[in-house]
Amino acid sequence: MVVGAFPIAKLLYLGVRQMSKPVANRIKAGARRSEFFKNYVCLPPAQLYHWIEMRTKMRIMGFRGSAIKPLNEEAAAELGAELLGEAIIFTVGGACMVLEYSRQAANSRRKEEELNANITSLQTQLSELTLVTETLDAQLREVNRLLLSLPAPAPSPTQK
Repeated sequence: MVVGAFPIAKLLYLGVRQMSKPVANRIKAGARRSEFFKNYVCLPPAQLYHWIEMRTKMRIMGFRGSAIKPLNEEAAAELGAELLGEAIIFTVGGACMVLEYSRQAANSRRKEEELNANITSLQTQLSELTLVTETLDAQLREVNRLLLSLPAPAPSPTQK
């Protein structure tokens, strides 16, 4: 059963990851149309991204202290929607990785517990066998002691 569940789980994760792209595109399209999403979800991260990107480029080129103009609203909304879509895809991929890791850790833990149970069972059996061996050894010593305590048979006259 475990062997059959492994490919199904992988296939399920792959399906979720593949479905995240169209869902992200749909959310992006909705974000472009909605004023609330445009103003409060798309524009601030896009302007921040633009500011960080331009500031980094300016510093690399040696321009320090230059003022950075913000993006116009349409370009910022487009960039913000793209960032939102990429964040959704990244989040879904990360969630799939976390789920896969936790599943693998649970399997590993289960195998470790089974191994520990096997080792404990073998140790118990070894202890029982040791006890049986000691009991048989004691019985054998007792039989040997009894044999040695018996009087030796007298030689019969026909044996001479």
